[in-house]
Parts: sequence; structure tokens; C-alpha cells
Amino acid sequence: MISTTIAQLQLQEPGGSDACAASNGFCPGWIVDNIDRYWTPLLEHVYLTVVPVAIGFAISMALAIFAHRRRWLTGPVIAISGIFFAIPSVAAFFLLQPITGLGYTTAMVALVSYTLLIIFRNITNGLRNVPAETRDAALGQGMTEHQVLFKVELPMAVPEIMAGLRIATSTTVGLAALAVFAGAGGLGSEILIDKRFKSNVVVAGGLAVLLAAAFDLLILAVQRLMTPWQRARA
Repeated sequence: MISTTIAQLQLQEPGGSDACAASNGFCPGWIVDNIDRYWTPLLEHVYLTVVPVAIGFAISMALAIFAHRRRWLTGPVIAISGIFFAIPSVAAFFLLQPITGLGYTTAMVALVSYTLLIIFRNITNGLRNVPAETRDAALGQGMTEHQVLFKVELPMAVPEIMAGLRIATSTTVGLAALAVFAGAGGLGSEILIDKRFKSNVVVAGGLAVLLAAAFDLLILAVQRLMTPWQRARA
């Protein structure tokens, strides 16, 4: 399949980017001449990724901390967020439109709902994987339950929390490409405009892949800063 794809993306003979575009080839000249058209969709895609993930993380963190104290809440939260996650993304965008209309609100509601299950499960798993003896030792030193949570359990759960955040962010980058069906723009709008033109699809899709990779590296860097003990152990 890889060789077939490469064969399809053959460079055209010299003759100008317009001639290459007319023959629907992979046109570096056309890309250079038109790269500025992707700037606004790229910024929209960043917005469609960062804001839903931030909102989803805040909601998931609050629910996870609450469920950590009241374990019976974990099942219902996972079940409800799992239902949201199971709804096909394009269908979710269309189902919300009669309620929230076209635009960013519809996209945000749908994209936030897809982050909840991933982040919530990772936070709760991280908190519950803290060794019981560590927690007992902290209580034995006179810490309150609140202090144990924020000074012991949450810091030790950072690796699993950040792993969930990485997965949710990468997933949101991909789903944000479909936010065009909610009228929210993003890189998906460029693909929808001319999905038959190889150069356009490659640039828009490539920028989405690079964006996901950039966010992943950024979150990894933040995780390393937040877990100095892991660097020391390494």
C-alpha cells in the first residue's frame, strides 16, 4: 500500500504549479505558492483541540477526585462518558445542531464529550495505583486526607494522568478535522473544499499529523518537568 501511495504522488514535469494542479498531481510549487491559505485553518484547528481538551481535563479531574473519595461514582461516570464516546463523531455534530446550532459551540460540546472517558479513566487509575503503604506513611506523618491527595497521590499519578491527556489530545486533533460538519472550520474545511486534489489533501492532512506530534512532544516535556524523580531515577 505504501508503494502504491508513493507511486500516486508522482512529481509532475516542470511546467508551473498551475499546470501541475490542473493535472491533479503532487505539486511542491503549488504548495509553496498557497501555503498561506492554511494558516487560518491551522489556528482554528489548534483552538478546536486545546479548548476542548482543557475543558475536558478540568471536568474529568473534578469528577475523578470526587469519585476517588466515593468509589461507587466511578461506574456511573464511566458508563455515561462511554455512551458519549461511542456516538460516531459526524453523527454527534449533526445531532447537536438543532440544539446548539452551527459553529464552535456544537463542535466544542461534541469534542469535550469525547475526552471525558479517556482522561477520567486515566486519572482514577493513576490515583488508585498509588501504593497503599505510601498513603499510610503520609497519614502516619500527620497529613490530612486533603494533603495526601494533593501532595502524594496526584503527584504520583502524574505519569498515568499525562498518558491519558496525550491520548485525548491526539484523538481530538483527529476528530477536530470533522468539526467542519458542525460549521467550525479547521483543517477539515480545506480537505472538504477540494478533497480530490492530492496536494491539498497532503498538506492539510500533514499539518494535522504534525500538530498531533507537536502536542504530544509538548505534553511529554511538561510531564518530565512535573516528575523530576523519574529523571533522577533514570
